[in-house]
Amino acid sequence: MKSFIVEVGNLHKSFGKQQVLQGVNLMVEQGKVIGLLGRNGAGKSTLLECILGLREADTGNSVLFGRPVNAMSEQVRANIGYVPQKSELFEWLTPKQLLDYFKALYPRWNQAKVDGLMQRWGFGGEVADKQISKLSGGEKQRLSIIRALAHDPKLLVLDEPVASLDPVGRRDFLQELIGDVIERDTTVIFSTHILSDLERVALDVAFLQGGKIVLQGALDELLEGRNLSLEDLFVEVTK
Repeated sequence: MKSFIVEVGNLHKSFGKQQVLQGVNLMVEQGKVIGLLGRNGAGKSTLLECILGLREADTGNSVLFGRPVNAMSEQVRANIGYVPQKSELFEWLTPKQLLDYFKALYPRWNQAKVDGLMQRWGFGGEVADKQISKLSGGEKQRLSIIRALAHDPKLLVLDEPVASLDPVGRRDFLQELIGDVIERDTTVIFSTHILSDLERVALDVAFLQGGKIVLQGALDELLEGRNLSLEDLFVEVTK
């Protein structure tokens, strides 16, 4: 029997007269890694925020771990990790202070993982005690990723997580995602415009176009049935 971690039904969201989401339906099984694709302005960030309850939808529903998103307990929320497109960090703190703050909020905090990522991703020595406001955009994004991974979430939602990273940073992040997160059967929703990165980690894709999910399925099957590359399929579906 299939177990769905994410169940989204008939989700609508407008900003003034602009209809961004127009009846989105999305089901994500436990352990799936799904790439969310769409052109700029298609509403990917809005959809992810509505799924997580960070933005209130006009109509429709989002259910995570079998619970309506607006009625989840703190215990259930502790199973979720989220990396927004723009880093939302307490910029007056240092990286070490920020992570110590969140450590107190999560009972399943993995300090060994945090220490390893901090060391490998350039937060050793003086950088760990540097004010976050003085970090580069790439460093802030790396720190956001560390914060999201630190409590071994069962659902990881990533909104353009590598947009500010250089090629080395993207490689390091994808290696971490493949080598640890996916191996633990974590459910991942991964929004990105870098299709080559997506092909390395996503087994399934969903295309957001015209405010709806217009195509969803296993990436290999979608490409094989059409004899197209992912880039060609993206152009065809979102034109």
